[in-house]
Amino acid sequence: MSSRFTQYILIAMALGIVMGTIVFNYMPDSRVEIAADVNLIAMLFLRLIKMIIAPLVFATLVGGIAHMGSGSKLGRVFAKTMGWFVSASFVSLLLGLVMVNLLQPGANFPGTLPDKTQSTGLPVSAFSIEKFLTHLIPTSIADAMAQNEILQIVVFAVFFAVALGAMPERAKPIMGLIDDLAHIMLKVTGYVMLFAPIAVWAAIMATVSKNGLGVLWKLIVFMGGFYLSLLILWAILIVVGFIVIGPRYSHLLRLIREPLMIAFSTSSSEAAYPKTLEGLNRFGASSRISSFVLPLGYSFNLDGTMMYCTFASIFIAQTYHIEMSLGTQLAMLATLMITSKGVAGVPRASLVVIASTLSQFGIPEAGLLMIMGIDTFLDMGRSATNVIGNSLATAVVAKWEGELKAEHELGPDDVVPTDAVPGDPVPAH
Repeated sequence: MSSRFTQYILIAMALGIVMGTIVFNYMPDSRVEIAADVNLIAMLFLRLIKMIIAPLVFATLVGGIAHMGSGSKLGRVFAKTMGWFVSASFVSLLLGLVMVNLLQPGANFPGTLPDKTQSTGLPVSAFSIEKFLTHLIPTSIADAMAQNEILQIVVFAVFFAVALGAMPERAKPIMGLIDDLAHIMLKVTGYVMLFAPIAVWAAIMATVSKNGLGVLWKLIVFMGGFYLSLLILWAILIVVGFIVIGPRYSHLLRLIREPLMIAFSTSSSEAAYPKTLEGLNRFGASSRISSFVLPLGYSFNLDGTMMYCTFASIFIAQTYHIEMSLGTQLAMLATLMITSKGVAGVPRASLVVIASTLSQFGIPEAGLLMIMGIDTFLDMGRSATNVIGNSLATAVVAKWEGELKAEHELGPDDVVPTDAVPGDPVPAH
């Protein structure tokens, strides 16, 4: 089924490109309406994903933490996780900075530059330390779940799970209920993912129908440089994976190919969350670790987004012929290191981060208007990279904690039951 599912995704992507190109080239008068109608299918799928994310994260995370045991282990796992996230973010930001300076995609830009006074309409004031800290703590867990605020759900789940651990006798009925909820949500997730190929076809077709593939040529140097940088980042992540985890890391890469394609085609890391979690559990990573590390990664470990922030910021400076010394660029990197962590829940987060950073360094925010038209195509690569980064982070933390099953305990075709929950063993041959 897994092999067939991958084939369905690939066929859906190909069909989306072909049909979208036909609509764009031969139905110019109605392509916008067709794109909107088809995109509705993709949006319905993403809404289905949003429908299951909050209860899925809460149930698996509470179960995972409750099964961890002592609070000291939770603190140790959190410290290792955040240490990895900070290191990965720094490497991603630095790589973007190095590549944009080497490739110089903004030098001698052939297009017309937007007027420096034009506004992008982005909420550039969305970030501040105060707003980030207040956003971190939910005023209501019901509201946090309604808004799919993963970071807020994580904060509440940690408090809830620790409290359960402090009251083992009274917590038994609640733990049973939580485990049952996790079983049910994983079963619901299986039903929702059956619609993924249709959503992939709709997302690709809508994007190509509306924009056409020709729009890519207008900024081919920028896009080519960015995707080359992403490939280098992928290579770095894969090499690190083989160094830390060993040759069996290739098995994990095979297991996450489906969430990779889902994230790429829908431009949404969130859409890939259920399949990524499933792939990590199939790989042998303890559900206790994966259900804790993976949700945190959606706020603190977006490697593709990190690299895009420095790459796009310096590109815009290059197009306006703004000289930036090495010290200034490093200061921008440090700024992005902080601001990029504080926009959880902000729509079009990467563009908001870039816009707020540009203004601090005297670079016209209007420069973003050049690349906003192709942002969907760029977001495809960013989203897929985020999946690789978060799956690697989870596997590494699991290995460090001794929560990664040895290779001889797992066969290549191990299947985690769809109703597996944190604490359940992974079947071995």
